[in-house]
Amino acid sequence: MSYFSELALQYIDGEWCGGSGSWDIVDVDPYTGDKLATITVATVAEVDRAYRAAERAQRGWAATNPYQRRLVFERALRLVEERQDEIARAITAELGGTALKAGFELSLVKDMLRECLHLSVASEGRLLPSTAPGKENRLHRLPVGVVGVISPFNFPLFLALKAVAPALALGNGVVLKPHQETPVVGGSLIAKLFEDAGLPPGLLNVVITDIAEIGDSFLEHPVPKVISFTGSDQVGRHVATVAAAHFKRTVLELGGNSALIVLDDADLDYAVDAAVFSRFVHQGQVCMAANRVLVDRSVLAEFTEKFVAKTASLTVGDPKDPATHIGPLINSVQADAINAQVDQAIAAGATALLRGDTTGSLMAPTVLTDLAEDAPILQRELFGPVALLVPFDGEDEAVRIANDTPFGLSGAVHTADAERGVRIAQRIETGMIHVNGGTIADEPGVPFGGEKHSGVGRLNGESTVDAFTTVKWISVQHGRAPFPF
Repeated sequence: MSYFSELALQYIDGEWCGGSGSWDIVDVDPYTGDKLATITVATVAEVDRAYRAAERAQRGWAATNPYQRRLVFERALRLVEERQDEIARAITAELGGTALKAGFELSLVKDMLRECLHLSVASEGRLLPSTAPGKENRLHRLPVGVVGVISPFNFPLFLALKAVAPALALGNGVVLKPHQETPVVGGSLIAKLFEDAGLPPGLLNVVITDIAEIGDSFLEHPVPKVISFTGSDQVGRHVATVAAAHFKRTVLELGGNSALIVLDDADLDYAVDAAVFSRFVHQGQVCMAANRVLVDRSVLAEFTEKFVAKTASLTVGDPKDPATHIGPLINSVQADAINAQVDQAIAAGATALLRGDTTGSLMAPTVLTDLAEDAPILQRELFGPVALLVPFDGEDEAVRIANDTPFGLSGAVHTADAERGVRIAQRIETGMIHVNGGTIADEPGVPFGGEKHSGVGRLNGESTVDAFTTVKWISVQHGRAPFPF
């Protein structure tokens, strides 16, 4: 099927329909600039319809035997496996993902759907002792009801499904608002997969729109009990503020400024491979990307020579070409913004060991060093193919530099002594960090999330159960309890 011609619609209460807004979102291939689809935006009324549909459908879904619910995810997994080639082509067309990136995203999607087979039957109750004679305390895990999900443009299929699929598996209804740059891969494609997998109508709704049309209605609506947001820390702060004012829980997966630390005893060739992948996969548009590569001064010269050489060898161009390592950024505005930050850093004294050219949204890699400690570029999340090399002298300075950021999502430490790496990792203020690995990792059973400005809450495994369920205490008194009057 042609995803962009057939799925350029809203999906509300089991029906494909046009939005009733007065303007359109134009879906564009970031490499060619070709128009893929035109989608009329959903309005506040359609957001309301979507939430009300999810609320109605969720009651029956929550009462469904969890082993029956699990069958939907078995079918969804088979559909992704059967359609992975056409889904990969859609990823390339809508967000400029290379073949490597599309394959990586699809592998994460399949792992997440496999995890949902377990999550469907993961809501366990507990029996707790009581201080009162003859009384038992039962704790029941129940779905929260309806979850609102707002997903980003960089890994739109996976990062939407990361919240959507577990929330459904645990018995909730969902309304998904994909990023306007990736409305099909991050939105209507997911609705189509679950529709074909037999998910009952109304449980999953997709509204393609923008805050310019709906304001905060997606967040303020009385139906959703949890809002799951993945995106920038600036928007995340607003989501948290609005949700808190309406007594809603939030799961916030926000930006990062990860450091990959290369110690004096590291395998430099291996560390270079890890650093290049961690910085440049999907053009650096990854929240876990290694923005900063910290290198012990004793090995700086050798590491730098190898890192720059490997970076310079990366192929930049058409993401449809299997040989391409670096495709386009999501749009030319993003490329211009990254270039402005690089120019500012060079004007302030940074040295460009490699300065990539930019044509439209296509940006070749840049490597900077000699950055002042207070350089603004060191404090920001860089959603583009720019690496910052920062020398340090000894472990303590490496830890200090790594922690000198408002973010705390991921990181990595490279050393010949794994336990030395663990000791340093424990001192880094991040939610996740990897010894002798890359900064980019996500496993369905391991808690994923950040510290500081990188987010609130965790997803994956037991953390997902905590995020999308609530605990209810039911006590049972056996025999007569005494009352004081």
